[in-house]
Amino acid sequence: MVAVMGYGDGYGLVRCGRGHVHSGRHGAAGLLVYYRDSGGRPHLLLQQRAMWGPGGGTWGLFGGGRHGHEDAVTAALRETAEECTLEVSSVRLHGVLSDDHGGWAYHTVVGSLGGRAPVRPASMESRDAAWVRADEVERLRLFAPFAESWSRLRETALTRLTLVIDAANVMGSRPDGWWRDRRAAATRLRDRLGRLRAAGIAHPPFDVCYPEVVLVVEGAARGIGPSGADGADGAGGAAGGGVRVVAARGSGDDAIVDVVSARAEGVSYLVVTADRELRARCAEAAADVVGPRWLLDRLDGLDRLDGLDRQDRRERTDRSGRSDPP
Repeated sequence: MVAVMGYGDGYGLVRCGRGHVHSGRHGAAGLLVYYRDSGGRPHLLLQQRAMWGPGGGTWGLFGGGRHGHEDAVTAALRETAEECTLEVSSVRLHGVLSDDHGGWAYHTVVGSLGGRAPVRPASMESRDAAWVRADEVERLRLFAPFAESWSRLRETALTRLTLVIDAANVMGSRPDGWWRDRRAAATRLRDRLGRLRAAGIAHPPFDVCYPEVVLVVEGAARGIGPSGADGADGAGGAAGGGVRVVAARGSGDDAIVDVVSARAEGVSYLVVTADRELRARCAEAAADVVGPRWLLDRLDGLDRLDGLDRQDRRERTDRSGRSDPP
């Protein structure tokens, strides 16, 4: 069934600082979603644009103009769901790459699937939809803006970050009474990590990165369980939760090294610990390492933003509840 597209406040033409004319009053966003086959090779979902529109018959990403109230992720997922049959809730988000033209920007939202999913066009804007192996993309007649950005995307976007947390070391770096109840302290850390994952961090190659988060616990903190229903949430890469908890059967350090040693294609690891011996072992496994302060600064910053947001909501509620003076 072909859907007829509606129009919102994002539709319209804009001339950017480079002198180009773009569609999307508030900028635009597209979804670069891929899966890896059994050989580790990435396959991208591409849209063949309808013949009646700009770039008719060319191939590019599903996407379109943002509405004024939308962030890049919301816009990219909405546009993709409108234009094809992909179940966007199954996409695990990894990051956003932004191309600012001066007064107008295009945001590439990157995510992956666990395997190939059947996809068909679902709107008048899509002539076809196809999974295309990354090394064969350039054989297609590409939509000009996508062709211009593909060389950069090919080298940087098909990656994902896994953030591995040494729970005992991070908790022990701040004397906040964690020793009174290690399990409760680990639970609080897990929940804060879920909010951080939802908000994203600045980490190359992405402007906003949604890392997969692995919290390694040991001793009394074992058994706290993951956040989210199953420790991972699909498009919820920007919706919270999704912290996987690894309960070390023995040494927590050994469990962390096991995690970063199980390397997968396109995955990089960032370990949070101050333990010198563990840092050296992680470096030997080609993982990057930062100290607890790096993580705590980001968690504290997010807590402050959450506090300001709650205060703003309270103030707006108070104002709306006041009656006008007689």
